[in-house]
Amino acid sequence: QVQLVESGGGLVQPGRSLRLSCACTASGSIFSISRMGWYRQAPGKQRELVATITSGASTDYADAVKGRFTISRDNAKNTVDLQMNSLKPEDTAVYYCYARRMTMDYWGKGTLVTVSS
Repeated sequence: QVQLVESGGGLVQPGRSLRLSCACTASGSIFSISRMGWYRQAPGKQRELVATITSGASTDYADAVKGRFTISRDNAKNTVDLQMNSLKPEDTAVYYCYARRMTMDYWGKGTLVTVSS
């Protein structure tokens, strides 16, 4: 079993920054979690990839966030963070932490990010 808890969401003005963090707890070895990351879902839209990172630190980003967002992972602390810079109103969404362990996908409950002046 894998549990993911997000933190760091909130209201921020356009152009500002915000950092999301996800704490992961798991029964068994944490190293079996091959990939972690962030997805988001805006009102009326489908959930979409934001960024992912493997246990070997290979990253993947959605085109919409490349150059603005940075994902990082601390294998010792079992956390994955998302640094979001130059935020835009279209980044407004519920952000979900994600983890893949073997063939199973796990999700956090989400944290709301609102970008508005």
